[in-house]
Amino acid sequence: MKNIKRLIFLSAVLFVLGGCDKDFVEVNTNPYALTDIDPALLFAGAQRTELGGWETEHTIVQHFVNPHNSGATLGPNFNADNDNFNNPKWNNSYPTDIKNMVQAIAILRETNDRVNLLSMIRIWKAQIFMDLVDTYADIPYFNAGRAFLDGSEFFYPAYDDDEAIYADLEKELRESIAALNPSGDHVSADLFFGTNGTFKTTTAAVQVEKWKKLGNSLLLRLGMRYSKKNPAKAAAIVSDAFSGGVMTSNDDNVYLKFNGSTFINDGNNGLVNNNPYFYYAAEPFVNQLKSTNDPRGPFILATYANPANPVADPNPDTDLANQFGVPVGILNTELVNPPYRGAKGGGYNYSQMNVKVVASLTAPDFWVTYSEVALLLAEAAHRGWIPGGDATTKQYYENAIRADIERYALYPNATAVSGAEIDAYLAEPGVAYNSADALRLINTQFWVVMLRNGTQAFSNFRRSGFPALSPNLSNNLLNGGFVRRLSYPDYELAQNKESYLNAVAAIGGTDNLITRVFWDIP
Repeated sequence: MKNIKRLIFLSAVLFVLGGCDKDFVEVNTNPYALTDIDPALLFAGAQRTELGGWETEHTIVQHFVNPHNSGATLGPNFNADNDNFNNPKWNNSYPTDIKNMVQAIAILRETNDRVNLLSMIRIWKAQIFMDLVDTYADIPYFNAGRAFLDGSEFFYPAYDDDEAIYADLEKELRESIAALNPSGDHVSADLFFGTNGTFKTTTAAVQVEKWKKLGNSLLLRLGMRYSKKNPAKAAAIVSDAFSGGVMTSNDDNVYLKFNGSTFINDGNNGLVNNNPYFYYAAEPFVNQLKSTNDPRGPFILATYANPANPVADPNPDTDLANQFGVPVGILNTELVNPPYRGAKGGGYNYSQMNVKVVASLTAPDFWVTYSEVALLLAEAAHRGWIPGGDATTKQYYENAIRADIERYALYPNATAVSGAEIDAYLAEPGVAYNSADALRLINTQFWVVMLRNGTQAFSNFRRSGFPALSPNLSNNLLNGGFVRRLSYPDYELAQNKESYLNAVAAIGGTDNLITRVFWDIP
């Protein structure tokens, strides 16, 4: 009887399935599912990467400080190893940007008619991975982002040697720059130089020219990282990048705009909306701007009637003479007592970032600028890696400063600085070029220029040793020195344990803040 019932049941099932077979695909396909995607859209999404907040690298290089040292705020402000500040770059890069670009490259490898899009993605992917290496040292690279395409074999990617990654990044940049074709495809979706980019283009020829300059400028950045590790290699890469054609003016800058509603500058959101009384300018940076009468100062610094609510102050004080930075390593409980400046409103009587200009929710994010490139070229000329000698060094140095001051006109509520004011600044005793002090001058200006690009400020500080900052000695967690890298996210130990442990062993056995990236030579 049981066998007869089973036979009847199976016959019924087969009958039903047979009757539905001709419509099986249609019935079981979601008509709204995304089955195909333009890789240009994946690329555009990866371009809208967050530049980062204020509380990590900017704190390490003493642009910025949070004097509170408890709970979620404990981090680089007091030499602490805290996932809240270590993780953002990792989290903003791997899950979306890298995965999307790896997918886009895989799609484009199947065709040969979009060589410019493929080259642009490879260039931007190299930029993101360079930032990750500079931040963490060994990272997942060669197999990163492949699990989505190639399955479980790549769910737990190995961490690759940071120096080996750099070698491949150099190859990627060189190959992709060479492949750009002015007679090829125009990438309208490009957020930097596309049809609706920050610098709009309508032809492949103009767009390719911009991307060649960007690619060579990133190659220049990469080459300069070797200046202590391998000067001969640095010189060769820098010379090739220079010969290939780097950025030549602010028209080549790579940046993103924000409209304040659909898209906001999220890195500034905390300074505007999330307990602003925590956030202040650091004393060394304020003193640099004040001592040189820097015309960028009023766009960067301000004091408010109530530090707990800066946006409510219609007329903040931006006079440089009235700006005072919070001393590095001093607790908020100390700031309220002499010899410090005490409390004010709901916060402390110190300068904060100007939330109407550089810290606005509509402030642009600058990824690569002519100012950065010109300062790197100034150092390269000083070292004899590109032609021109001292006269060329001075020219690039002054061009960089002039371009950076002029760049501030792109910020909301900023006004143009006159040529006469810029000339006066270039003549300031702490700014005026002299060959004997060239490296300090160039790299101190790099520190100022890289406000809001904390990754580059932190990387160049480690590479060059300038500006000559004093370490935060509020404790001895860093053996009396500076943070040299950020530690890996704690969740990697749980989610990718074997690879994580191998990586920690490879970088010296400890995942901490004082281990050095390969190019960071003591």
